Amino acid sequence: MNSDDTSRPLPGLTDRLRLDKWLWAARFYKTRSLAADDIDKGRVQVNGQTAKPSRELRGGETLDIRQGPLTRTIRVLAVSSVRGPAPQAQRLYEETAESVQRRNEHAERSRLASEPADTIEQGRPTKRDRRRLADWDRWSAHADER
Repeated sequence: MNSDDTSRPLPGLTDRLRLDKWLWAARFYKTRSLAADDIDKGRVQVNGQTAKPSRELRGGETLDIRQGPLTRTIRVLAVSSVRGPAPQAQRLYEETAESVQRRNEHAERSRLASEPADTIEQGRPTKRDRRRLADWDRWSAHADER
């Protein structure tokens, strides 16, 4: 797409739309059923209240979307029933400054956190090492070996 994409009108604009369909159109979820599942699990809130997938969403409402350990807070700018390319989808919402800051802090913490594999000094055990570790607990078919 060219840089003039922001001046084009969004296709499929409407006054209100089902929450699961809007989350799909805004590219927060790959399918509507994944969006509906997360809504049913309470991971999506509209204006601070839990919602159902069939809830009618309007422009100006605030969504809290929990994806993994992070909660994104967004404000709905437009409601479109058409799933378009990513630049069009990003015009449907605006993420709050606090949410962007939380996301950046989380990314920085993840980047600076130590890799769990780095705590192993000698590296991953080989097959021979694993056998040696497990050998003390092996049982034998011969009673006289014990």
